[in-house]
Amino acid sequence: MEHMTLLIGIVIVTALVFDFTNGFHDTANAMATTISTGALGPRTAVAMSAVLNLAGAFLSVEVAKTISGGIVDESAGIRPEVIFAGLVGAILWNMLSWLAGLPSSSSHALFGGLIGATLASVGRHGVHGDAVVMKVLIPAVAAPLVAGVAATLATRLTYRIGRHADPAATGRGYRAGQIASAGLVSLAHGTNDAQKTMGVITLALITGNVIAPGSNPPLWVIVSAGTAIALGTYLGGWRIIRTLGRGLTDIEPQQGFAAQTGAAATILASSHLGFALSTTHVCSGSVLGAGLGRRGAVVRWGTAGRMVAAWVLTLPAAGLVAAGAAVLADQGSAGVASVAVLGVGACGAMWAAARRRPVTADNVNDPAEPQGAVTAALAAVAPPSATTQPPAPAAPAA
Repeated sequence: MEHMTLLIGIVIVTALVFDFTNGFHDTANAMATTISTGALGPRTAVAMSAVLNLAGAFLSVEVAKTISGGIVDESAGIRPEVIFAGLVGAILWNMLSWLAGLPSSSSHALFGGLIGATLASVGRHGVHGDAVVMKVLIPAVAAPLVAGVAATLATRLTYRIGRHADPAATGRGYRAGQIASAGLVSLAHGTNDAQKTMGVITLALITGNVIAPGSNPPLWVIVSAGTAIALGTYLGGWRIIRTLGRGLTDIEPQQGFAAQTGAAATILASSHLGFALSTTHVCSGSVLGAGLGRRGAVVRWGTAGRMVAAWVLTLPAAGLVAAGAAVLADQGSAGVASVAVLGVGACGAMWAAARRRPVTADNVNDPAEPQGAVTAALAAVAPPSATTQPPAPAAPAA
């Protein structure tokens, strides 16, 4: 009994670590365009996003219920070791994609980790395949397309409405609108992503017979998950903020407002329906759509291709790592300890590699650049291609 209690405690701590990485990994979803257009300063933006992520965690539990009882079958013999292995796979993928500066999906890393660990330890009967298709894979394809189309149309509409207005006044107005819409995205992010960790902790409590199957997350789970994601958000995932704010397309205030409003509407609607979609996919699709919606804008398809390659790799990569971790964790206490040591060592190595070329609040608005070997590997999968329009020639000197 004491062994089980300790193991559940380890799973809860690991889940909160994942939630923390989710926070700094996904800060870009809400604040990248707001920071890139200068609507808010970098530190003010992440502080505002952190507070609203925490508030959003209390608004709904539908997505948490999808995680705790929808993706995997808690009655199929899933043990806390399996959940621990799944979380390790998700954390390592989050760290790797953060090192590359790529806005991949923390949600899909978590799904891939749980699915891979369950398949390795329990078998196919432990995974609800229909729920994976309906509530993960279909939204993964549909959500960025819907958000992208909405952002494209909204961007064209905003430019058409304001074509005779004073550009300076229009810019100030849309910057104010960006602040409001960024707040809405942050709130929506809390209703969706914070709940995923709530669902994992609830699943661990169910498998340890602490609470009954089908239970909602206890209040302390909601508070701890909301706090962890808020702390991660406050630290700011500057590497990914730079990519999404500067690397995909050049964003003006009108585009930022359109992209964030479309993304917030999509995320809030999915949270209400219990769809555990990727807020990263939604927000990236919105930014891309905003770039396509402005005449003369440049969309950097090479960066977009690397992002999509990361999206495709997320589920299987996290799943493979988690499956290996599950096989090792199944060997007993020594196996669990080995997984923990290897996971901490890998995360430490990636953190040290990131410090060689740091991205901070002070240089986040510098032009985006590849972040080393990881991005180079993804570039081989999705090689750079032409932008929608070549850059304009430099103006002659006066």
